[in-house]
Amino acid sequence: MNAGAGRRNLVPPLLRDRVFRRYWGASTISVFGDQVSSVAVPLTAVLVLHAGAAGMGYLTALQWLPSLLFGLHAGAWVDKRGKRATMILADLGRAVALATIPVCYALHELTLVQVYLVTFTVGALSVLFTVSDGTLFVSIVPPERYVDGQSLIYGSRSLSFMGGPSAGGLLVEALTAPYAIVADALSFLGSAFQLSRIRPLEPPSSDTSDGVTAGLKVIRSSPIVRASLTGVAVVNFFYCMFSALFMLYAVRALGVRPGVLGLVIGAGALGGMLGSVLCKRLTRRFGAGLVYVAGCLVFTGPLALVPLASGVHGAAVLVMLFGAEFASGFGVMVLDISIAAIFAVVIPPSVRSRVSGAFQAINYGTRPPGALLGGLLGSVLGLREALWIAVAGAVAGALLLFPSPLPRFKMPGYEHAHDRP
Repeated sequence: MNAGAGRRNLVPPLLRDRVFRRYWGASTISVFGDQVSSVAVPLTAVLVLHAGAAGMGYLTALQWLPSLLFGLHAGAWVDKRGKRATMILADLGRAVALATIPVCYALHELTLVQVYLVTFTVGALSVLFTVSDGTLFVSIVPPERYVDGQSLIYGSRSLSFMGGPSAGGLLVEALTAPYAIVADALSFLGSAFQLSRIRPLEPPSSDTSDGVTAGLKVIRSSPIVRASLTGVAVVNFFYCMFSALFMLYAVRALGVRPGVLGLVIGAGALGGMLGSVLCKRLTRRFGAGLVYVAGCLVFTGPLALVPLASGVHGAAVLVMLFGAEFASGFGVMVLDISIAAIFAVVIPPSVRSRVSGAFQAINYGTRPPGALLGGLLGSVLGLREALWIAVAGAVAGALLLFPSPLPRFKMPGYEHAHDRP
């Protein structure tokens, strides 16, 4: 009896709830597949279709362009419809779109244009999924469990960062890059199945007549949300410059094999796992706002190890790439968990989808021009020089957050949590 109770105590309280467990399972399955594709799709462009720096810039830009084009309208559209049903349809659509890549490759009809179109389509459906997800989360998780819930979700995401790229790199070497994408298509089917098995009570839609501008008005009126958007929009602009060139630089300039690169990225994701474990403790001790701002700086600064890696040889290259991935992964996990919990508190549930859409339109909307600029600078100045510019700009974006109200923000009930016995 006591042994059984002890085992139950090892299971986080939220995971004992069937609805949250299925919601968490859908997220876990999907993000693992995403991480496989994060390696397989760029390597399809580089190794199979011989894309250069400009081509990789286009590919990364098309992944995020839907956020700029559709984010505002997607938030308003989803706000008037079922969030869970929208997420299921988005999952099914992404599975079908991704499946066309291995099919056309098998038929010897795959082109870079098709990869661009699939990337844009998956990005558009991801916008619908993301703007729905925040509202579904607060429909399932009680307010006092927001940090716990986000820690569990991002904890599984960090595990996917660890296993997904490694599996992706190995699948690319074993099956070729286009066939490795099948894993992501199947993951979306698994996510849709899990979501179809829950029926949470969703909050009513806002009766505002502001339409697509309602989210922008909430952002403008909230110092916390506005400050976060200002900083991370700059960070994401320059980070997309970086990510557009990273695979190309690692494979061609540093000579890292795809399978080894996937293993290094996956091993580096241990930092994300550590961040998800420690985030709640850090939030209680220092406050969610300060942890978020510090996480942004830790996310961006260590990326400098990547362009620095060109000055070393052999195993030292892999060590530096691992260090960049480990430290950056810790930072991004801490910032993602903390800001998701902060937004769950400060954004009214009735307009959450609209705010998410507006925030995504601006925040992710900076990524396409960043990716395009990265491709241009990589072609004109060289890959290493373009990566240095990207790192410097991303760090500057993180520093913009320190004078804002964010470092002083604490979660309700956490103000004196670190003083408790």
